[in-house]
Amino acid sequence: MAGTRMPAIVFQGEGRWGLEERPQPSIRQPDEVLLQVEACGICGTDLHILEVPPGHPATPGVILGHEVIGRVVEVGPAVTHLRPGDRVAVAPNLYCGVCRFCQRGLYNHCEQFTTLGVFLDGGLAPYEVAPARALFPISPEIPLERAIFTEVLSTVVGGTLQIRLHPGESAVVLGCGPVGLLFIQVLRAGGAGALIAADIAPFRREFARQVGADMVVDPQTEDLESRVREVTGIGADVVVDAVGSLMTTALRLARPGGTVVLFGMNARARAEVAQYEITRRELRVVGSYVGRHTFPLAIQMLERGVIRPETLVTHRLPLSRFGEGLELLRRGEAVKVMMVPA
Repeated sequence: MAGTRMPAIVFQGEGRWGLEERPQPSIRQPDEVLLQVEACGICGTDLHILEVPPGHPATPGVILGHEVIGRVVEVGPAVTHLRPGDRVAVAPNLYCGVCRFCQRGLYNHCEQFTTLGVFLDGGLAPYEVAPARALFPISPEIPLERAIFTEVLSTVVGGTLQIRLHPGESAVVLGCGPVGLLFIQVLRAGGAGALIAADIAPFRREFARQVGADMVVDPQTEDLESRVREVTGIGADVVVDAVGSLMTTALRLARPGGTVVLFGMNARARAEVAQYEITRRELRVVGSYVGRHTFPLAIQMLERGVIRPETLVTHRLPLSRFGEGLELLRRGEAVKVMMVPA
């Protein structure tokens, strides 16, 4: 409705955010859809955006929030696959489809790549407008606490598809935030043998045990490399850095011929790497960025109950308590904070 205003969490510049009144968005293009937001998760990317200096870029003035589940309110005249009332998950990363990388199928490297909730207005608000191509129907029967993981699970699937771990192979996951915990669940569902997790926060280590890790290590008080070799004998078949700054650790933990997946992102992190070790030990080092064509598979996993991450939602908060949610995550006292537009 024209003139209607709504509360929204807005990025105000380096290290700053605010709860502002914004005009309720409306459809402006024929392929757009107006959504009523059911919930929006706070992501590690949001934390990096609000760091000083920032660990991830964003557009000042944008409404944050890219992990969105919503209901269709209105569709543009060119939209044919959605109707008002449909429940959808938002795939926030948008691509042009015609640049040199898109034409090679590498749309996550699109030359015009942009993201809802980071560079364009997102879902930390009661309403959001998104292009229809970014919306994927998801069953209304799935609990909201499970559905909210669709976006982040889709990125994890992008990483696990590159690993192609075989049943019985060993894996180490570094970092037990939502991403690391989802890696544990997906690797376990895929038949991982010994599954080892490491995190400095006791709160998160306990969740790693709950979701299926065989061994959970505190790298501040234990020799992680010794513990991994104690279990595997030769090092892990697969090591995942879900933090974004642990490449040197990950390389040490992998067996000769093993695979290291660099998933976590921190633009300020730097690592000193001995290239000789990678060559001599024939390590396979893979970067994984958001994934390609992974939303349908992630939704399928959630709808069929193969992955049940709802126990990872530790806090459900209204937009007015966004700051509290941030601090809980920064202190390692929350796993997934889900914001609802109340």
